[in-house]
Amino acid sequence: MINTYKDGLVSSMKVVALIGKSGTGKSYQSLILAKNKKIDFIIDDGLFICGNKILSGKSAKRQSTKVGAVKTALFTDEEHRKQVLDTISKYNPSSILIIGTSDKMTDRIAERLQLPPIEEKIRIEEITDEKERESARKQRHELGKHVIPVPTFQLKHEFSGYFLDPLKIFRKISSGKHEITEKSVVRPTYSYLGEYIISDRVITDIVTCNAYHIKGMAETTKVSTISSEKGIVIDIDITVQLGVNIINISQKLQKKVKEEVEIMTALNVISVHIHVRNIFKIEK
Repeated sequence: MINTYKDGLVSSMKVVALIGKSGTGKSYQSLILAKNKKIDFIIDDGLFICGNKILSGKSAKRQSTKVGAVKTALFTDEEHRKQVLDTISKYNPSSILIIGTSDKMTDRIAERLQLPPIEEKIRIEEITDEKERESARKQRHELGKHVIPVPTFQLKHEFSGYFLDPLKIFRKISSGKHEITEKSVVRPTYSYLGEYIISDRVITDIVTCNAYHIKGMAETTKVSTISSEKGIVIDIDITVQLGVNIINISQKLQKKVKEEVEIMTALNVISVHIHVRNIFKIEK
């Protein structure tokens, strides 16, 4: 198939689609299918992916409603569509796997991204059995879990405040060796029954608790946070004991706070700023 981009780039490209109803395990199966078909690039839920890296786009699972998620997956936003279109043009792939819930959806994605007509359509029923699909449905409808075919570290910035779990898949390849592929499980906002909120007091308590266990710390006098879609910045005012290594204590607190806040809240910590406001002399 031949595709001409707006910049005049002409590319011979094979487009393959993986089609199945929502919650039947398409994203879970996509990396294995892509590898078997020798396809390096995947379009899934608004993202343009190569290997284990997101090249461009925004995830439909970041949307607060199902309607918003569908619109994102279909690239209805012009800026989003142009960003992904430009990236595809840049990489000029020989083949792409599009993931969708129906023929109409995958055809529309190909059209929106100016790709050639889909050459091969694979149904999820062709590569999975009923037991696998039932397990996927349970994860989706009962637990609200969605799979994104990239490692968790790729998603932390985009999914700050969401529950992310790494999912490692072991598979035997033709050489006889075993290969590990990591995907991520995310629970989007629209899958919850209610709103998920983390109060600033929680962050303060985590910081205070961890500071207490660092030798040479006297107290934390103030904790403040600045939030954004990418995560949070934490500012901490501390008092240390006289004679201690201030740089060493600050670095320990930075590391510990970042680790514990991310583990306990699912927030992405962009940075932790330590301000030593006072030095305390212990009376003997």
